[in-house]
Amino acid sequence: MESREQNYGVTGEPGAAEQEPVGQTPIGEVPGGADHPGSGTAVLGPKEEKTWSVLSHLSAFLNIFTLFLGPVAALIVWLVYKDRSSKVAFNALQSAAYQGAWLAILGIGWTLTIGLTFVLVGFLLIPAMLILTVVPFAHMGYAAYKVSKEGEYRYPIVADLIENR
Repeated sequence: MESREQNYGVTGEPGAAEQEPVGQTPIGEVPGGADHPGSGTAVLGPKEEKTWSVLSHLSAFLNIFTLFLGPVAALIVWLVYKDRSSKVAFNALQSAAYQGAWLAILGIGWTLTIGLTFVLVGFLLIPAMLILTVVPFAHMGYAAYKVSKEGEYRYPIVADLIENR
């Protein structure tokens, strides 16, 4: 009498219940090569590097609506991708530093302008401050454009400070 025992992987061979469909990622593995879910060890490809680098520069435009979330968004990109891509980490960190510096400069400038408005000198500073407020957005938009086309952009002074940290 023959045994009609089904093989459920007891003998080391995968049974019908354990076989994985062809072309699908095995259970417990993440598509793209990470060791396990949440490991964050998968290296980014060139397209993803460029995308996240550009987004870290474009995060400056969050400041238009929130006044401070641009550098926070760039720092989040840096925290998430610092171990996966040195290029994304560098772009995100220099973007956060540049945005932080401009927020400090503009905060001091606008405070002085508003304070001096009471002695009428501030009215002369308002047009200059409006122009100065637009400058960082134009520069960060240009940086995002350069990264998307050439793959790299370095902010003057800030990039050197980031590299030498």
